[in-house]
Amino acid sequence: MKLLPSLPYLDIRFFTSILLVMGLSTPGKAEITSLDTGNIEEILNNAGVALVNFYADWCRFSQMLHPIFEEASNLVREEYPDVTQVVFARVDCDQHSDIAQRYRISKYPTLKLFRNGMMMKKEYRGQRSVAAIASFIRGQKVDPITEVHSLEEVNKVDRSKRNIIGYFETKDSDGYHAFEKVANILRDDCVFFAAFGEVSESERFSGDNVIFKPVGETIPDMVFLGSLANFDLSYAWAQDKCVPLVREITFENGEELTEEGIPFLILFHVKEDTESLEKFQQEVARQLISEKGSINFLHADCEKFRHPLLHIQKTPAECPVIAIDSFRHMYVFPEFKDLMIHGKLRQFVLDLHSGKLHREFHHGPDPTDTTPGQEDMIEVVASNPPESSFLKLAPSETRYTILSRDRDEL
Repeated sequence: MKLLPSLPYLDIRFFTSILLVMGLSTPGKAEITSLDTGNIEEILNNAGVALVNFYADWCRFSQMLHPIFEEASNLVREEYPDVTQVVFARVDCDQHSDIAQRYRISKYPTLKLFRNGMMMKKEYRGQRSVAAIASFIRGQKVDPITEVHSLEEVNKVDRSKRNIIGYFETKDSDGYHAFEKVANILRDDCVFFAAFGEVSESERFSGDNVIFKPVGETIPDMVFLGSLANFDLSYAWAQDKCVPLVREITFENGEELTEEGIPFLILFHVKEDTESLEKFQQEVARQLISEKGSINFLHADCEKFRHPLLHIQKTPAECPVIAIDSFRHMYVFPEFKDLMIHGKLRQFVLDLHSGKLHREFHHGPDPTDTTPGQEDMIEVVASNPPESSFLKLAPSETRYTILSRDRDEL
């Protein structure tokens, strides 16, 4: 008897997935660990790499992912049979809402990556296929440290990237083991190199040594002065050097940045205009360091993000332009040259948090800011700010079940 004669063009894997979701077929042995409050710490802390599926049984996207996740686990297990190397795990968020809250789960399914118990900032957002998930894990298992065999190689590193170089007597040391952990965590933010033995000897005049080479040929190296064996100190130092205060937003990381849930302060600039970017970075560091955590400092390519610019009635020819996207509205900083006025950029951000920007755009200037005799003009200058443009980069309802989350009206 022929099966499905009217649909010969459909891949049999499609039907296998449907049957698995419906419970009409049984997958191969899948080693998916179910996590709960009793075992989560032990399992994640002992796993080199763990990919955890946070799901809800009633979510159709979670249901579709289950058989794919299980098959990917089987495939990866064949390549990495040591159960401590790679762990595939899952959390039923309805049954364990405390765990979901701890890891700030805002959508189903969410695939979070852990290393030795530490949750990575970058989660899996790629294609939901066995091949793609397996490829992602393989990438995570690649050694992020490149061994150099001469100091000439160190002198030729790409100075357009952030580089960290470790000079060690041997790989079998507490300092290098901590260095490995740091490199694995920050592999997407810095490029890591290491030299050993005779190659590194001239750089180990006072023992093992780690340096940071910032972006730019003329900027001097920075030396780590703490204990290399202390992972917490090493990680804090490297994170400060590798993760810039002002990050670039792209279409690749836009969803991730948007999901952080805090407003954007964005510099739109022509890619080649590094001078404006440097000024913006300096003023953010000078005026807004205390606001880190309450607003994301970003820069964007004017050409690539032409649409958000047009949304605020600007064009790439008018760059550099500074704006805030609160995820409800966008507000434009008056003039880029005002950036250098002490406190001006900081006040712009504070006015967002106080609600003043929202009030003024909707109702005109605050009465306290109005010159006597101009009160009757308030209605004339009142306007409606354009709606958020970057909110469109948030996780899509065609891929996730989004949990409702109220935002302040800003």
